[in-house]
Amino acid sequence: MAEEQQLRQDLEELRHLESIAKRPRVLSLLSSEIRNLDATLSKVTAAVAAAAAQPAASAEKAPAAASALNYVTLGSFSWDQDNDKIKLYLLLEGVQEGKMETVFKPVSVDIKFHDVQGKNYRFSILKLNKEIVPEKCKVVVKPTKVIVTLSKASKGNWLDLHFKEDKLKPSLDKDKDPMAGIMDLMKNMYEEGDDEMKRTIAKAWSDARSGKTADSLRGYP
Repeated sequence: MAEEQQLRQDLEELRHLESIAKRPRVLSLLSSEIRNLDATLSKVTAAVAAAAAQPAASAEKAPAAASALNYVTLGSFSWDQDNDKIKLYLLLEGVQEGKMETVFKPVSVDIKFHDVQGKNYRFSILKLNKEIVPEKCKVVVKPTKVIVTLSKASKGNWLDLHFKEDKLKPSLDKDKDPMAGIMDLMKNMYEEGDDEMKRTIAKAWSDARSGKTADSLRGYP
């Protein structure tokens, strides 16, 4: 800043000398020096302006650095379905359509609600029970709730929203011992079954160890 001020004063004095000079050689020398000094002043002025702009640029970047917003998870909701679609009902007041961020994928849903009464909320299902059609899904905002409609990729009834591994499904691994797969299935049935099922499977294991067949399982409904 001091350098810029000094250059301006020198330039002003040279221009004053140019105004009173009469000899051509002196005028030429003064004119040349004025041009050089003027160019130097322009560079110094630009440098000062750039330096002044750096704090402003840093201030503009600060919100971006703080863009990792905190969200309150919306875990409580209700839902129903028909043959073609799923409807989710999220109880949330004060939602603005312009402050929503929705991401629908074939097997997932992620919806963010920004600045709802001073908070940010998020609803997501990482893996749906079955596939949906993202481009046909929609969100409707009501005064006290948000209704999310998921379009089913194939018609039919969903037993649950979330994907669940079928524990009772035997392994189809060709390299695995078939008996090992049957034993895994029996273990899962034992864990999931009632007392009668557990007694039946325990007897089947005992018969298998003694070389008998597991016919006792056949009588279980």
